[in-house]
Amino acid sequence: MQAFGEPSPYPAGLPLASRMAYDAATQKSPQKDPMIRLDNVSKQAGHQILFIEASAALNKGEKIGLVGPNGAGKTTLFRMIAGEELPDEGQVSTDRGITIGYFNQDVGEMSGRSAVAEVMNGAGPVSEVAAELRQLEADMADPDKADQMDEIIARYGEVQHAFEELDGYALDGRAREALSGLGFSQEMMDGDVGKLSGGWKMRVALARILLMRPDVMLLDEPSNHLDLESLIWLEKFLHDYEGTLLMTSHDREFINRVISKVIEIDSGSLTTYTGDYEFYEQQRAMAEKQQQAQFERQQAMLAKEIKFIERFKARASHAAQVQSRVKKLDKIERVEPPRRRQSIAFDFPPAPRSGEDVVALKNVHKGYGSKRIYDGLDFMIRRRERWCVMGVNGAGKSTLLKLIAGASEPDEGTVSVGGSVKMGYFAQHAMDLLDGERTVFQSLEDQFPTAGQGSLRALAGCFGFSGDDVEKRCRVLSGGEKARLVMAKMLFDPPNFLVLDEPTNHLDLATKEMLIKALSDFDGTMLFVSHDRHFLATLSNRVLELTPEGIHQFGGGYTEYVARTGQEAPGLRS
Repeated sequence: MQAFGEPSPYPAGLPLASRMAYDAATQKSPQKDPMIRLDNVSKQAGHQILFIEASAALNKGEKIGLVGPNGAGKTTLFRMIAGEELPDEGQVSTDRGITIGYFNQDVGEMSGRSAVAEVMNGAGPVSEVAAELRQLEADMADPDKADQMDEIIARYGEVQHAFEELDGYALDGRAREALSGLGFSQEMMDGDVGKLSGGWKMRVALARILLMRPDVMLLDEPSNHLDLESLIWLEKFLHDYEGTLLMTSHDREFINRVISKVIEIDSGSLTTYTGDYEFYEQQRAMAEKQQQAQFERQQAMLAKEIKFIERFKARASHAAQVQSRVKKLDKIERVEPPRRRQSIAFDFPPAPRSGEDVVALKNVHKGYGSKRIYDGLDFMIRRRERWCVMGVNGAGKSTLLKLIAGASEPDEGTVSVGGSVKMGYFAQHAMDLLDGERTVFQSLEDQFPTAGQGSLRALAGCFGFSGDDVEKRCRVLSGGEKARLVMAKMLFDPPNFLVLDEPTNHLDLATKEMLIKALSDFDGTMLFVSHDRHFLATLSNRVLELTPEGIHQFGGGYTEYVARTGQEAPGLRS
């Protein structure tokens, strides 16, 4: 029976049949033997407290999503599990003998080797055995070591046997398979890894962990820098992976398909939910609703009791009752209201209406050196159409957006922008053009010198820059913060035609949701490239597919495109 003032463990009105599912989602899993345990962990970084007596467990074979707002401590948690940091208090314990592979955004120096050699070099014990095998082969060819040859040959036999046991002779093939899945051509695999861009080096570092196939894989934002084909390949790889996985991702569809458990970091504590990301969101919303209802019921009860005490405390005839109620109130554990997460929202101010014909491309030719991108492209965009552009790397997606935005000129043909069209163009390079010495607020003032301070501060707040954040210099901003600032500049004076090249790169899940909601309500025309399937499915109503066989137009959005083609990306079609 529920004691006086004790909160109900279930949301108000939750049917009896639903209570078991609720218990399963919010309580600890049935007892298993965890491979990794965090017991009463506390951790502080500078003046910020990240964890307070937080506990969680990673069990064998589980695939877990680690979620929480930016700055909550996700990377710190990874580093503690990997043994790169220690908790201030509490303990992180790991089963003896298990291997841990940790991928993060800091890939370190890579140069002097081919991409495939770099991947094989990080493949765990097998790479160490391979290195010894190569050294022994060199020793056997060294005339100065002729007197040691019997020992070298004997050792070579032992190491060769160990190499075969570890399936070492398949290592090169497996490394190439991983790199191919992540978008590498054969030429890139065999080329100097030092000549690759930062994004491609990230893929090399990720392939290294995948090839290692450790007992526990820690992946911090593995979906960054991947195109849609690579993302789908990685999704299948992780689905088939038999070890334990803990990962973060800003790609909703990706994380939802891979995981079956969520560990949430919130205000220093760790809460475990069983289920995919979508189920976690539902349960979290239910838990918040329950907590709010419990808080309100308790506040009403407390107010009633306090009113009674105040009314009768001076009457001797009620002294015993008053004392009894005071003691009860002292013993009641207070229910806290649910924490309100800072959420950002942006509403597009109404933009002037454009003409019906927004952009017309006629007989457009474009190439770079000997590579031809377009040969006679004809394409028309009309008002309120929302085109997503699909195609593998190098198909010409960004080139098309540059041509339409006027950032590039066709070699032949014409690109005509229609009457009353006011364009907003978001490109990745725009983040590199921010003046690093200007603050966020100064950057907005530079762009809109006649706007009032109040409206600019309101704009900054809409895009997550509140309080002292507006005084941050652009050079210290994260990739996500830079993207939000560029969007704020683009959307303040509202366009009626948006051209967006990977607008969700670097954005966290909450900001992505804000952007998707705002763009869903946008009354203008859109042309965009994105590898985020949730973004594509929610916003598109037309698809332009660029393939080596030709250019195809699909009426209906991304969801209809997938249903008609049977594939989620052009590069997956047979």
